[in-house]
Amino acid sequence: MDIVLGLQWGDEGKGKFIDLISENYDITARFNGGSNAGHSIERNGRRITLKMIPSGIFMKGVQNVIGTGTVLDPVSFKKEILNLQVFDNTVQPENNVIISLKAHFVLPTHKLLDVFMEESPDYTTIGTTKNGIAQAYSNKILRQNVRVGDMFAPDFKSRVQHILERDYKMLAAEGMSLPSLEEISNEFFEAIDFLKNFNCTETEIYLNAALGEGKKILAEGSQATMLDIDHGTYPYVTSSSTIAAGASSGLGVSPKKIGEIFGVAKAYCTRVGNGAFPTELFDEFGEELRIKGNEFGSNTGRPRRTGWLDLPALKYAVMINGVTQLVLTKADVLSGLKSVAVCIHYELEDGTIETNAGTLPENARPVFKWLTGWDADFSVIKDSAALPTELKDFLSFLEAELEIPVGYLSTGPGREEILKMI
Repeated sequence: MDIVLGLQWGDEGKGKFIDLISENYDITARFNGGSNAGHSIERNGRRITLKMIPSGIFMKGVQNVIGTGTVLDPVSFKKEILNLQVFDNTVQPENNVIISLKAHFVLPTHKLLDVFMEESPDYTTIGTTKNGIAQAYSNKILRQNVRVGDMFAPDFKSRVQHILERDYKMLAAEGMSLPSLEEISNEFFEAIDFLKNFNCTETEIYLNAALGEGKKILAEGSQATMLDIDHGTYPYVTSSSTIAAGASSGLGVSPKKIGEIFGVAKAYCTRVGNGAFPTELFDEFGEELRIKGNEFGSNTGRPRRTGWLDLPALKYAVMINGVTQLVLTKADVLSGLKSVAVCIHYELEDGTIETNAGTLPENARPVFKWLTGWDADFSVIKDSAALPTELKDFLSFLEAELEIPVGYLSTGPGREEILKMI
């Protein structure tokens, strides 16, 4: 089993890369997160954002697994499936999407609770997507949630209704303006009926049996390393394990069966929501970078914060994931600059130097190394030999610092605009 995951704060271009290489696999499998993800895929000049559905959905013969470590919002899933079929009516998701019986549900009131906590002064505001993901995971840990397999039980509806009524009553008591309970309940149970048309099974058994038959699996992570619940910039993180180890637990596949670990990173950094971002740009260039790189959330449309590449954070991400190949994106966005900056370490207030971003230090000053910029028409570059010398030097610098090869280089937003480097 190979893994693709993000090495920064998300939005690195994982969907495009997975879409490109998934034809080499028999199965693509999501191991974490929920509808808070947003992987953009391009087809015939049009773009679609996948939230729950794995990015191999457009490849014929490839099965797509929504694994045990995910949380599934039936309402969002139904909308995504219907949107997918409008986008490409040749796709048959009921035949090639497999859902874990042990994945947990996101309930309608989970989203309402998310909104309440984000807007209440009594809680830390972290800038979530308000999709109810944290609420679903927290109720999973509290053993108070329902799973996909529960929808086949005769008392499922009454159990869910009890939870919805309890949450609704609490939110109403807090003075929150709420939609009709009957309306959100009906929408949820209609989506459950839709979900029952899909193959729901013990995906860990399915995946391990597939590996035993010699089939190839590509595990797909959502969000990214620096948003990991344990190893990210807490509390401004997501609610699941986004790292390579999370693929094992989220899919039920032994770490011994992991092969390549592809880490995707931009040639600069972006972040959505609150949290530490040492290399953030607040000047006109930061805004120019946002516009030129189209740095707006694929799922929410929110403008992304922009900054120079953070090497200490990237080294940390490579280390804890055991990355074997770097997939570098958006180098084309930096084309035309006379010089490009990379943060090589942080200088703390007491004058000491920090080179490891295990915990991004507060008020740390990023110390930059400036490299010669590059200028090229990337639309005509079809071979790595044609890359400008300055960009080759930039890639060599990264390879030396990270001690891993750059396996792929994206040269533009299009599906085919990517070079295999090794």
